[in-house]
Amino acid sequence: MEMTLRQVLISANTEIKAVHFVEAGIVSITSDAASGRVEIGLLGREALVGAAPVLLDDDRSPHTHFVQAAGRMLSVEADALRIEVARRPALRRLLHRYIQTQLVQTAQTAFANARGSTPNRLARWLLMCHDRSESEEIMVTQEFMSLMLGVERPSVTMALRTLEKDGLVAKRRGRVAIIDRDRLLDLAGDGYGLAETEYARLIEGNDQPEAH
Repeated sequence: MEMTLRQVLISANTEIKAVHFVEAGIVSITSDAASGRVEIGLLGREALVGAAPVLLDDDRSPHTHFVQAAGRMLSVEADALRIEVARRPALRRLLHRYIQTQLVQTAQTAFANARGSTPNRLARWLLMCHDRSESEEIMVTQEFMSLMLGVERPSVTMALRTLEKDGLVAKRRGRVAIIDRDRLLDLAGDGYGLAETEYARLIEGNDQPEAH
């Protein structure tokens, strides 16, 4: 199936009838409250959207899962996946390992939000998008970045200008091009890398994440 921009794949507090294996594109997981929306998870071609609630014996999530960058996906009925996981221990083990990588990413997001400055957090977010993109350009607006990071737009504008001035990225209308990934990694610091290393270890069997 095609994933269209802003398409809601899982609505908060609504029964999940299908899960989605992402083949291309990016999906955001957000916590929505009266005070606003904040991104707590970022998924791409490594992802099974809806894995945790469906495979941990629940049928819904308090969080919204929507398409941040258009792409394509394979969709499977939730009940069908539950049946196959019950029949296939190797599949259950693999998908439970994937859920662990999601938990690590969520914890790392909390760490980055608590300890990182806006430029640090923006660098981490751009790296995570870059990991899941098929080009050096990320289709995103400053307004959307401020929403996902949970900061005011002027703060994102200033951080983005700093990154551009230092030659890490190039800002274009509605998109950001990655120019120097190594220096973005330095700027992101401890906020980036742990979740990626855990995915490589648990899913790919590697000690280090594969380079973009």
